[in-house]
Amino acid sequence: MFQFRIYTLRSPEALRRYATVHWARHLPTFETFGVTTIGVWTDPSGGLNRLVALIRYPPGADPEDVTRRVMESPEFAADMAGFDVGQIVEVQSILLDPTSFSPIR
Repeated sequence: MFQFRIYTLRSPEALRRYATVHWARHLPTFETFGVTTIGVWTDPSGGLNRLVALIRYPPGADPEDVTRRVMESPEFAADMAGFDVGQIVEVQSILLDPTSFSPIR
């Protein structure tokens, strides 16, 4: 199971800091919980200050449960240390099941 996540930040500076410091810290944290980061991008269109990520959950995992456990962990708290989460104004997520012919599965 994959998840496409879109984070909208309050300002360009908040996006830069979130992307280069805090989201970068999430990669090893996610691995601890079996979550693989496929890619992380910033969206340059329209000045919306968005970070986009594609992650993969372990087979058979419940994405909501894994996300809750990650976000309650001391590792995640350390990842976010020094960042005002009020700078994240919206998070959208879309669960994705790959088709049988998808190059990414």
